[in-house]
Amino acid sequence: MAVPNLANPVPGRTIGEHGIVGDLDTAALVATDGTVDFMCWPHLDSPTIFAALLDPEEGGEFSVEPTLADPRRMQLYVPETNVLMTRWMSEEGSVELTDVMPHPEARARVPRALLRCVRVLRGTVDIRVRCRPRFDYAREVPDVEAYGDSAVFHAGKRSLRLAATVPLDIGQGEAEASFTLEAGEHAWFMLGDEEHEPLTADECENALTATADAWRRWTRRSNYKGRWRERVDRSALVLKLLTSHRHGSIAAAATFGLPEATGAERNWDYRATWMRDASFTVYAFMRLGFIEEAEHFRQWTEDRLAKLDKHSALRIMYSLDGSEAREESTLDHLAGYAGSRPVRIGNAARTQTQLDIYGELMDSLYLANKYGTASSHAGWRHVRHMVDHVSRHWGDADEGIWEIRDKPRHFLHSRLMCWVALDRAIRLAQKRSLPGPTVEWAAERDRIAEDIWANFRHPENGYFVQSEGGTDLDASLLMMPLVRFVSATDPVWLATLEAIRDELTDDGLVFRYRNADGLEGGEGAFTTCTFWYVECLARAGRLHEAREIMARGVLYSNHLGLFSEELSLRGDPLGNFPQALTHLAFISAAYYLDRQLSNPGGQTWQP
Repeated sequence: MAVPNLANPVPGRTIGEHGIVGDLDTAALVATDGTVDFMCWPHLDSPTIFAALLDPEEGGEFSVEPTLADPRRMQLYVPETNVLMTRWMSEEGSVELTDVMPHPEARARVPRALLRCVRVLRGTVDIRVRCRPRFDYAREVPDVEAYGDSAVFHAGKRSLRLAATVPLDIGQGEAEASFTLEAGEHAWFMLGDEEHEPLTADECENALTATADAWRRWTRRSNYKGRWRERVDRSALVLKLLTSHRHGSIAAAATFGLPEATGAERNWDYRATWMRDASFTVYAFMRLGFIEEAEHFRQWTEDRLAKLDKHSALRIMYSLDGSEAREESTLDHLAGYAGSRPVRIGNAARTQTQLDIYGELMDSLYLANKYGTASSHAGWRHVRHMVDHVSRHWGDADEGIWEIRDKPRHFLHSRLMCWVALDRAIRLAQKRSLPGPTVEWAAERDRIAEDIWANFRHPENGYFVQSEGGTDLDASLLMMPLVRFVSATDPVWLATLEAIRDELTDDGLVFRYRNADGLEGGEGAFTTCTFWYVECLARAGRLHEAREIMARGVLYSNHLGLFSEELSLRGDPLGNFPQALTHLAFISAAYYLDRQLSNPGGQTWQP
């Protein structure tokens, strides 16, 4: 096995050198050189049609190459939108590429597609565009044929059409266009399903305008006006891109196979709905005032709960349509990002027991009921069954939040979230006057609290630890004051916070844990934990420290404000990208820290 690389950058396009566009059904990564090198079609969890990020030779890509001498390349989003611009600037000319996928509100007039507009702003520039799709995770090279002014790619039951406002040349498994544009001229490219007729240039422009307007209307619903407003807006836009407009489910990330350490085996598929991550996302949406998204996810969740009986348990993850998550398998024909193999699709963790999911889910349902529409009678009945399950099983061992591939343990975080599940169910029942065994639930909740205080403390130093009877630390402990289990200024908690600082942090980077987890190879720092740490510092009243770590954490995003799952020791992005959990943790930290900075004498304990 290759030695994992936690320090040095990788050759070629790196994870962080990308923006993302999407249409709430799927998404595409666009590199800073204008290449779409990762895209699944027709849905986010469908097979890839472009995967050059995972295999530059065989994966397939959609490239745009202006002929300019030593250009400077830049990327930016049209403000308040998910419309991405890539720019090349040189002495001889400048070129702008706009990438957009029509928003559902615009699709009454246009089909689902990836639209790409190449525009010359200055000079006369020769441009080459090459579309080289590889279907079914690059296992199929399509046949290509001309169809009028379009190129149609066929492989099995899948057919895609590439249309353009400039002539296309057909090659082996690809289509390309070589053309020259002068200042003020532009060319459009449209890639979508074969059955849809190509759009005219005017129709493409109208789709772009309608999509930008739809994103602006959505973004302006946010109630956050604080110090990190633009970055919070960007994080919200990322979370929205990962939300299915058809189902209401929320993907953990847009990608699979991007490693937590280059050259190592920790390469997972995150294109599914983790109950934990999605529930946290709902919390972030509701904080910003996006109630509709929270409602849609609550309905999706109630559908999952309705399918359970008293003998079955909620799964930790589901496919985006609510079906069982896919079984894990490997794509051995792909070279892997920077040689990191195996490349996995599906996820074996789908069968794990992770008791913490009940707490995150119950917290999101509590908030959705508090600020949105009340649950139905049937929905509350399903919730009661779930909470009764927690009452019976909170003392079990499990694989925990970090999905260890080792023997189950008694994790504090899992125990903590079982406490949250019971606590929020009691609160919800009382708030809505809902029937339920709240006295029994309260007794179990208090037993959990007593168990945590008695059995999850360091035997010598007294601070909280990762697992029962152990001495190791875990960054998931940072959730303890955030879910209001313990005061942010409690001496035992402050000792825990200091221990995490001393053992798990490095220049604002926060590692999940240091002990063995049943997998070979190391991993990077977990980006989410940086913002949990920030919020814990802020809640403890240590605002100067919180703001300094926040400043460092913000720098660990890429040039567009997008966060990856993990970071190398250099601060380079690692893991799946962009990751929902990090963006929502950033939103939460920005929300709370801004409020405390504006009112330093305010409460640290929130009712």
